[in-house]
Amino acid sequence: MKEALYTSYEELPLFLNAETLAKLLGVSVSSSYELMHEKDFPAIRIGSRLVVPKEKLQHWIDKKTGKRE
Repeated sequence: MKEALYTSYEELPLFLNAETLAKLLGVSVSSSYELMHEKDFPAIRIGSRLVVPKEKLQHWIDKKTGKRE
């Protein structure tokens, strides 16, 4: 089994690409791309790349799990 590259939230890069997001969420890269294209998901475009700010991802997860409104 492959070990995780990041062991804490603080170690994550400021912006997550589709591959990092997939590993973090435990889904396929294609599923992470689908998620990144959803209307309420906090992905942003930088040039031709889609990335997710890690703080916005945490807020989105908290909102989806009912921890924040």
